[in-house]
Amino acid sequence: MNGSLNLRTLFAPGNIRTLAGPLLIILILSMMVLPLPPFVLDLMFTFNIAVSVMVMLVAMYTRKPLDFSVFPTVLLVTTLLRLSLNVASTRVVLLEGHTGPDAAGKVIEAFGHFLVGGNTAVGLVVFIILTVINFVVITKGAGRIAEVGARFTLDAMPGKQMAIDADLNAGLIDEKEAKKRRADTAQEADFYGAMDGASKFVRGDAVAGILILGINVIGGLIVGVLQHNMELGQAATNYTLLTIGDGLVAQLPALIISVAAGLVVSRVGDEGDMGSQVIGQVFSNPQVLILTATILGILGLIPGMPNFVFLLLAAGLGWLAWRGGRRQAEIAEEEAPAAAPVVPAESQEASWADVTPVDVLGLEVGYRLIPMVDKGQDGELLKRIRGLRKKFARDIGFLAAPVHIRDNLELKPNAYRIVLKGVEIGTGNAFPGQFMAINPGRVSGPLAGRETTDPAFGLPAVWIDASQREQAHALGYTVVDASTVVATHLNHLILSHAPELLGRTETQALLDHIAKDNPKLVEDLVPKLLPLASVQRVLQNLLDEGVNIRDMRTIVEVLAEFAARIQDPLELTTRVRQALGRAIVQGLFPGSGEVQVMALDPGLERVLMHAMAGGGPDGGAIEPGLADTLLRETAAAAQRMEDIGLPPVLLVPAPLRWLLSRFLRRSVPTLKVVANSEVPETRLIRVSAMIAGTP
Repeated sequence: MNGSLNLRTLFAPGNIRTLAGPLLIILILSMMVLPLPPFVLDLMFTFNIAVSVMVMLVAMYTRKPLDFSVFPTVLLVTTLLRLSLNVASTRVVLLEGHTGPDAAGKVIEAFGHFLVGGNTAVGLVVFIILTVINFVVITKGAGRIAEVGARFTLDAMPGKQMAIDADLNAGLIDEKEAKKRRADTAQEADFYGAMDGASKFVRGDAVAGILILGINVIGGLIVGVLQHNMELGQAATNYTLLTIGDGLVAQLPALIISVAAGLVVSRVGDEGDMGSQVIGQVFSNPQVLILTATILGILGLIPGMPNFVFLLLAAGLGWLAWRGGRRQAEIAEEEAPAAAPVVPAESQEASWADVTPVDVLGLEVGYRLIPMVDKGQDGELLKRIRGLRKKFARDIGFLAAPVHIRDNLELKPNAYRIVLKGVEIGTGNAFPGQFMAINPGRVSGPLAGRETTDPAFGLPAVWIDASQREQAHALGYTVVDASTVVATHLNHLILSHAPELLGRTETQALLDHIAKDNPKLVEDLVPKLLPLASVQRVLQNLLDEGVNIRDMRTIVEVLAEFAARIQDPLELTTRVRQALGRAIVQGLFPGSGEVQVMALDPGLERVLMHAMAGGGPDGGAIEPGLADTLLRETAAAAQRMEDIGLPPVLLVPAPLRWLLSRFLRRSVPTLKVVANSEVPETRLIRVSAMIAGTP
């Protein structure tokens, strides 16, 4: 009973597909050993032709090579199938060839008589030509393409991985999409590597076909003359025709499979199937068709030329050109906006409706960038901006105002401008259809293109065409499209201006969101202990120094604890930072390892503490010479920390933290100033650089 149950499970509909591959391989190997009757040979030869045609059609309708990733395996199986059929047909030809031309089945007979007219010389020439086309032209070219594609794909993998990481960090894609893209990149490299090796199967098959042909002819003559007492001429006719038919019936599917391999590895782009691409790119230009028709028409008027054929083709191409031009004109008319009648505006009194509020965050684009932000044209930039706002809300802790997008005819066609409350905070240029190749500092060669600078991080970059994308990846550039350039720039500016984006409205919405789960906590704080403006100021102070406000529960609890006796937002910010110390340090030094920081020389620390005691927490004055030295020494130490891969963090006493953070941040933007009281007791501190107060 268990055996029947296992068999029933094995041959269940869902498992039959998994058994198809092993059964096919076993069947192919069996044909090399077991004798096959002529009818079975006809069936298998026909199946071989059908499979090769199916593979070629699948290759033609494939949009990109990875859609047919099993092709190298299919190439191996079809090659093995042809060789097995060669072995099986050779056995039948040598054993039964003396009986007549149909000894090895109707398929071989048809190829030996119908296709070449029963002429052995013609059949031999046709076979050699097919083999040369397959071996020298198609297979060699496809193998070279696969070899170069494999090399460039492997060289481009680091750049592609960096581009994926950049999109992930900018919030343009999520972790799931990033994982999928990384898998596709690795699979693409594996595919071209497999195709590079699989192309050798077809070349070996062509060589084997030539050898099998010669062996069958010589073996047939020996068997016919010595074993069956046939005359030499009759034996040559019988066995040579059968051998040529056998060779042709195997070489034709081999040629089709080679064409399919060439189609797969020579695909560029994934905008449609191959037929659509050829028609769209070759026959869609009326000017090209008109010129071609004119040349054919001139040739058709020359005496002695096949005038009818040339003039017929010229007329056909001329008709296609006329039809294509007419279609382009219709499309242009449909896209052209209808001219609106000019209606004189009636003079009216001004009203409050004429006062338009300033957008908190805006993006203005030149007219060539409109397709990137046009919802009707499925603008890619719109999706990326939505993703940016979601990532900003998750990482920073509040929902920023929406980005209002509008066109601005005063800008250059490819320019864009980012404004915050009506004030420009960033500008740049983008070129739809092109890619920005960013030099991360370790590229292996230059690129031809429009030199520029990455607007977000100031890195040297080059605007390149889509055809140079793989080359740029191979040279080590980080390649991003135009919409990603604008989105990354916008994301960088939003993060750097987060305090200004947190207005009263956003602060109240954030407190209302917290009150859904902790209504009593928020009710006890605002407005009983602190006004909304003070809470907003504390949150802005945190954001101003790169501390996210996701842990609003802790922030509200600390404010509620100290607000009864402390109303100064700076002092409250200090208390909140101490409560968030574990998260602040974790963000700078992930894990539980050592906290490697910079520190002040004890003498300099005493001088600064004395200045603070004399001038108050917000008005301490530092002697100009000392201030200059402090700035210079801190900048040098921060650069040394960055050079060894560590974040520049300055550890100071709590009373000095706010003063030094505000003073040093303008000259060293990447510096983070952390108070001693903010470092958890469980973390080990190591001072890697000491900042002295004397030059």
